[in-house]
Amino acid sequence: MSSRPVTIVIAAALEALIGLAAGVGGLYSFVTAVSGDAADVTSAIPLAVLGLGVGALLVHVARALWQMRDWARTPVFVTQIFLAVVAYYMFTSEQYVLGAVLAVVAVAASAAVLSPPTTAALFPDESER
Repeated sequence: MSSRPVTIVIAAALEALIGLAAGVGGLYSFVTAVSGDAADVTSAIPLAVLGLGVGALLVHVARALWQMRDWARTPVFVTQIFLAVVAYYMFTSEQYVLGAVLAVVAVAASAAVLSPPTTAALFPDESER
């Protein structure tokens, strides 16, 4: 049996989901730019590169957390802070369902990555003190 706590599984899965969503957004932007459907191709291409790059980076961080690399905890938490800000602006623009989904994901992933079982698994030497 693995010594990986369920909180790490949850946090890594949510981080990977966010990364996949960013990648899909970047891919969508690329497809619309190439097909000519984008309103402004000069901004769609950099947006596509950014979306694909961020998506790849977040999936890499999720994989590192899954492998129980202690450094992955910080970027996972920072991602959730950014996601909470986006959720706030979804609420202010009256997109309540999307804002609620983003807020729930941000809170759940933050709670999972900051929970005591995650801390004990990622930093075993410090929990013995």
